[in-house]
Amino acid sequence: MEAEAADSPPGGVEAALCCFSFNQDCTSLAIGTKAGYKLFSLSSVEQLDQVHGSNEIPDVYIVERLFSSSLVVVVSHTKPRQMNVYHFKKGTEICNYSYSSNILSIRLNRQRLLVCLEESIYIHNIKDMKLLKTILDIPANPTGLCALSINHSNSYVAYPGSLTTGEIVLYDGHSLKTVCTIAAHEGTLAAITFNASGSKLASASEKGTVIRVFSVPDGQKLYEFRRGMKRYVTISSLVFSMDSQFLCASSNTETVHIFKLEHLTNSRSEEPSTWSGYMGKMFMAASNYLPAQVSDMMNQDRAFATGRLNFSGQRNICTLSTIQKLPRLLVASSDGHLYIYNLDPQDGGECVLIKTHSLLGSGTTEENKENDLRPPLPQSYAATVARPSTSSASTVPGYSEDGGALRGEVIPEHEFATGPVRLDDENEFPPVSIRNP
Repeated sequence: MEAEAADSPPGGVEAALCCFSFNQDCTSLAIGTKAGYKLFSLSSVEQLDQVHGSNEIPDVYIVERLFSSSLVVVVSHTKPRQMNVYHFKKGTEICNYSYSSNILSIRLNRQRLLVCLEESIYIHNIKDMKLLKTILDIPANPTGLCALSINHSNSYVAYPGSLTTGEIVLYDGHSLKTVCTIAAHEGTLAAITFNASGSKLASASEKGTVIRVFSVPDGQKLYEFRRGMKRYVTISSLVFSMDSQFLCASSNTETVHIFKLEHLTNSRSEEPSTWSGYMGKMFMAASNYLPAQVSDMMNQDRAFATGRLNFSGQRNICTLSTIQKLPRLLVASSDGHLYIYNLDPQDGGECVLIKTHSLLGSGTTEENKENDLRPPLPQSYAATVARPSTSSASTVPGYSEDGGALRGEVIPEHEFATGPVRLDDENEFPPVSIRNP
């Protein structure tokens, strides 16, 4: 549900937004700019409410909000190796971590926080920010492609398992063990995403023509959708609807495709009543005698609905959300706009554009007014992560023998008298720090 926008999109036009991402349940939109970042609520079609804005950190290229809570994670081009975690309602920094190379992406749910570097992935316990696991020596992943299930009861992680093919490694972020490897595509991966329950995983390759859906955790193929055949495209966003009935994909073209996840076996076996129905049945029967590649192409389902953009070549992300009790298609673009479409969940077809919002307009909210009154030096809880020495190995918990891992131990600065921290809307997050030997 998230994506980082390129600084210079095709065509040489400078992007207005450095990054943008929808939160886990598609109720909020976060954007990063040269000046800082902003958070918007997505509860209304007609009005786009700014929940929070900050200019304290410039040149933001990653900003992620945890559901509708006050926890937000920010990474800036000024310090691309440092992750900052904030409680924005209090105006305080919970912690910050530094890594051995640039941070490429961050994913989070109510149990885990995932930090993806080019050749490693770090898994933190989000309740105290303790490092639980470092997945080392992954194939080079220059885009930081990875996915985390928003269902914290399983916290499945998916990331590329090969440099040359579309292999997906499925990892259990709860038990911290590899589950299986899925041979998803012949070409290298461009997009992967889980549905809300973590029971399905969708993927697309760099060709962008075929999208596949697999069951989790066994990795069996459930659906196969064809986005197009005429040209290869770059898939920039792939996301399930919250009810897992639809799968949405956007790319560098002017069309957003929405697929419906339903098995058509029963309807296809019924006696056709039209000429086109007879022809369809003939093709289905003929596919049993054709080569496998041709047969697969004929059995692939086409888009159930589409959304037409008034641009192409710009970085964008899409999501499917219910706003004011109706299903909507939302597209955020690097040009600084949010486009909202109506989606017909019964008949599909062309989605109708009903509202365009500018994400760069200035506005003052009650939240911002309160932040203006906060103390000039808010309490900060810094943390530093360093590479261990290569001259000696350590087996102390929190340390790693590999040079790419974090070094240090997370130490909460106070005891939790009330038990584990709950990540609710008005929740308080404990400050943590790392002490280096």
